[in-house]
Amino acid sequence: MPTEILASVSPSCNGESETHMVELPLITPNDCTLLLIDQQAGLAFGVESVARQTLLGNVVALAKTATLFELPIIASTSASTVYSGPVMPAIQAAIGDVKAVERRNMNLWEDETARAAVVATGRKRLLVSGLLTEACVSFPVLSAIEEGYDVSIVADACGGLTPESHSLALRRMEAAGATMTSWIQVLLELQRDWTRHETYAGARGIVEAHAGGYGIGLSYARDMIHPPQP
Repeated sequence: MPTEILASVSPSCNGESETHMVELPLITPNDCTLLLIDQQAGLAFGVESVARQTLLGNVVALAKTATLFELPIIASTSASTVYSGPVMPAIQAAIGDVKAVERRNMNLWEDETARAAVVATGRKRLLVSGLLTEACVSFPVLSAIEEGYDVSIVADACGGLTPESHSLALRRMEAAGATMTSWIQVLLELQRDWTRHETYAGARGIVEAHAGGYGIGLSYARDMIHPPQP
């Protein structure tokens, strides 16, 4: 699994310095896949762990981030024609022509077509966002971890039936080895250096549109440093 390496120097027992290589397991645009599970209105209706509009905005920001950094995106839906509906329009717009894989099983990992789509990316690091945290998020996460995948849950882009059940599901996944993260951390981790010009404008635009006070601050700083010409 690709990692960044940091060299640190510390004294040894004989007084001489020793160099230690410390792995920094930061995600990169080249090593991870975004998995969007059941981001459908019919399921969003049941979310009570977070304000639904806030949740939708977070998922859209995450989807835009994955598109900007050209991550493989696997979207999957369930019961889309009988109850849950398609991928929510704002999210679909953010992922473009990505077509959702329809399935019947709550556990995506037990659906042959959906799991094959993940495997086909050739990447062993997954970013996961979905509804509902208690089942259709946690079940495939636990299964993927069991198969050796490195899984990060974008917790503020997942929704549960209650704050308590959402929290318990996150804790269960974390205990199994999943990492908890947020959409803004994903964006900043992928960008990492604001001199990366090829993604700078796009990343900044996502932050300004979706990151609340942080985005407002970036807009303000830009206008103060480079004020609009009359």
